[in-house]
Amino acid sequence: MNASPYQVLFLCTGNSARSILAESILNQDGEGRFTAFSAGSHPNGRVHPAAIGLLKKLGHPLASLRSKSWEEFSGPKAPRIDLVFTVCDSAAAEVCPVWPGQPVCAHWGLPDPAAVDGTHHQINLAFAETYQMLEHRIALLVDLPLESLDPASLRKQLDAIGNADINSRNTS
Repeated sequence: MNASPYQVLFLCTGNSARSILAESILNQDGEGRFTAFSAGSHPNGRVHPAAIGLLKKLGHPLASLRSKSWEEFSGPKAPRIDLVFTVCDSAAAEVCPVWPGQPVCAHWGLPDPAAVDGTHHQINLAFAETYQMLEHRIALLVDLPLESLDPASLRKQLDAIGNADINSRNTS
């Protein structure tokens, strides 16, 4: 991989929470080196209000965030994608479109904060926890020497990052 900036696509089913958070974090933390997008296999058409509230509170730009179909990123007119991450188990189990350019794909499964049914505080806490896990994984991604990794080595590194939070919780 030697193209820059790296184009990254985060996928989830509804494209309202996890993938939106990941897109926003990587666009901020990887600015200049990465361009992030997000999409859903069955987008629900809106970004979750708790995701918007958290990102606004943390100073992320909101103007370009929207719930959209992964079909925008397949086909001949789609942007070149270098890396694809599924961030929910249902999207990871679905048959994905063919992505132009044969990107490296990895699964970074996370609990769905949009599925939390509780108080306003409990919902916001779920979003904050998801944000922290994504921020940690994205920091590890940004630190990778992508230019020196072949696709198989990169996939191994990305899979390890996807298990980083799980492994650290199991050893503490």
